[in-house]
Amino acid sequence: MKGQASNITDAIIMMVDDEPITMEMVQVFLEEDGYTKFYLEHNSVQAMQTLEQIMPDVLLLDLVMPEVTGFDILREVRRHPKFKHLPIIILTSSTDTDSKLRALDLGATDLLAKPVDQSELRLRVRNTLTAKAYTDQLAYYDSLTKLPNKHMFREHFDWAVKKAKRYSEDMALMNIAIDDFGRITASIGLSGGDEVLLQIAGRIEQMVRNVDVLSYFVSKENTSMNLFHTGGGTFLLLLERLQNSAAVATIAKRLLQAIRAPLQVAGSDLYLTASVGIATFPDEGRDCVNLQSLANSAGEYVKKSGGDAFQFSSKAINSLYEKRHSMENGLRKALEKNEFILHYQPKVDIKTGFIRGVEALLRWQKDGNSLVPPNDFIPLAEETGLIVPIGNWVLFEACSQLVRWHQSGSQSLSMNVNLSAKQFHDEHFLTEIKRLVDESGVDPSFLTLEFTESILLDDIDSRIEQLQQLKNMGIRLSIDDFGTGYSSLSYLKNLPVDELKIDRSFISDIPEKSDSCAIVSVVIYLAEKLGLQTVAEGIETKEQLRFLEKEQCHQFQGFLFSRPLPAHELYEQFLRLK
Repeated sequence: MKGQASNITDAIIMMVDDEPITMEMVQVFLEEDGYTKFYLEHNSVQAMQTLEQIMPDVLLLDLVMPEVTGFDILREVRRHPKFKHLPIIILTSSTDTDSKLRALDLGATDLLAKPVDQSELRLRVRNTLTAKAYTDQLAYYDSLTKLPNKHMFREHFDWAVKKAKRYSEDMALMNIAIDDFGRITASIGLSGGDEVLLQIAGRIEQMVRNVDVLSYFVSKENTSMNLFHTGGGTFLLLLERLQNSAAVATIAKRLLQAIRAPLQVAGSDLYLTASVGIATFPDEGRDCVNLQSLANSAGEYVKKSGGDAFQFSSKAINSLYEKRHSMENGLRKALEKNEFILHYQPKVDIKTGFIRGVEALLRWQKDGNSLVPPNDFIPLAEETGLIVPIGNWVLFEACSQLVRWHQSGSQSLSMNVNLSAKQFHDEHFLTEIKRLVDESGVDPSFLTLEFTESILLDDIDSRIEQLQQLKNMGIRLSIDDFGTGYSSLSYLKNLPVDELKIDRSFISDIPEKSDSCAIVSVVIYLAEKLGLQTVAEGIETKEQLRFLEKEQCHQFQGFLFSRPLPAHELYEQFLRLK
């Protein structure tokens, strides 16, 4: 609630009392004033642990409780560096003056008699929180940007590091320094410098609040990004509960882009850059002093190198990012340089051994060298959104190749093409699919589009509608990696699909492991009852094939028959009429 004097009903109120009825009554009274955030702790033994977890704005505390008394809790709270100034209102039925004086001596902020008078309770809580908000604003917030200041940072950072250690969480500290801020202030004056800080603070805050950034790059629940202005042109951004260091790099990149956009100051455009130093916990540092020092040093390194960049304090992590950054740049140019190629893996009829179709698989021949493994670049293409134009290229190239094969005599051959979840989210998705299919001249009845169950995690009804529109174009649909994702049977029966592809993670363990055998058998049985074709991926042994034949799976793919091949090799080995 710090800095929120105008909205004290947002305050977090914690109550510790061994009488649940008393706590519930207090909550009801305060709810009438608009307070909504309550934590009721009836077990005084757990009080300190709960206090550290929720970080309340005010504590309502009973004095007389079994095992751990209110006096004990008062003493512990005032010893705790985080709660030295936490407002504590004592609720007591005691009329003993000495007990009340003792509570005040131990650090109680106010006293309120039980049974609690509603009007008195509301007045005391409101006055206490209003005073706290005003004090916090002066002590913990920058008067210009209204952001938390260095004092707030020290308190929060110390608590955040301890929490990260306790729960084995990853976090990062970013030191953001506006390049040449002193020179800028000297040239445009103090008021102009203040305007620069206000606009930059606003941009960083907007980036931090951007749901798109969070959803793409940080996947742990309750991820938080806390921004502090610590003086001059320096800001600190604390990122807690992170998934990985790659997320930090992407956020830093977005942050620098936001700062580079021109500012309007006194009617003129002003172009700024920043130097960003990054330290991560626990990879690079494990305590507050070390992490802050590392972030500062990394930022200084960037500044001495010309600014307008970011740097991890760890050489190993920075090297990983530089490799990733180089690959991203290469991906952006790969389409222009025609570096992508397609390989095709046969889909074979289990009963007859004939090729019924092929699956198009993307490969990247970077700079004319050896092929980059798909697992090295496809996740990056997904993350950056490049998978949408790349996916469109794959679809058109695969459809065009199928037309050529049909014209050469393989009229019954079908083509499977993978779709990314990002493509489904693209606003032009259906229009692009129709355009690419029409321009390639392919017969859509020979085209099967594969998607994973992950697309169903977001707005399922809309996704089903999209799939139905694809079906209306005459295109067949297949669920790839079936059984490893959403796997909701209630929706499976409503999906307009033609095929289930059994993931190789199940296939690799058959026929040795009974649980994998059971899963594969159930999937095949389920597909049969729903009138769907089944395709097993990753078949490498004759034993696996015999098991699938016994279970009446329809088709298979795998090295047992053929690895993925370039179009001309596939044609020469399997398709050309001899």
